[in-house]
Amino acid sequence: MAAESSKVWSVFSLVSALGAASVARKAIDKGWRMATGKNPPENPADPDVSVGEAVAWAAVTGALVALARMFAQRRAAGYYTRSTGHRPPGLRAGDKA
Repeated sequence: MAAESSKVWSVFSLVSALGAASVARKAIDKGWRMATGKNPPENPADPDVSVGEAVAWAAVTGALVALARMFAQRRAAGYYTRSTGHRPPGLRAGDKA
């Protein structure tokens, strides 16, 4: 049962994180266009993209995608806990990271 529970949580956690990252990325792209008046850089490593723009894009994208994933996984953990009566594997008291 513990192995099955672990697999369910792994899939649930992954799906919530990927969904949140996708939604966040779309919102970031739209916000970037609104703030700068131009499309976000397709590849910040491209020499035609200024260093400042590349750094700003990397910082904004990295931070907001990470936050969206964290909040989605927290919500998923809450749903998992309510559904099963215990916290997901890795989040139980005494579990090691």
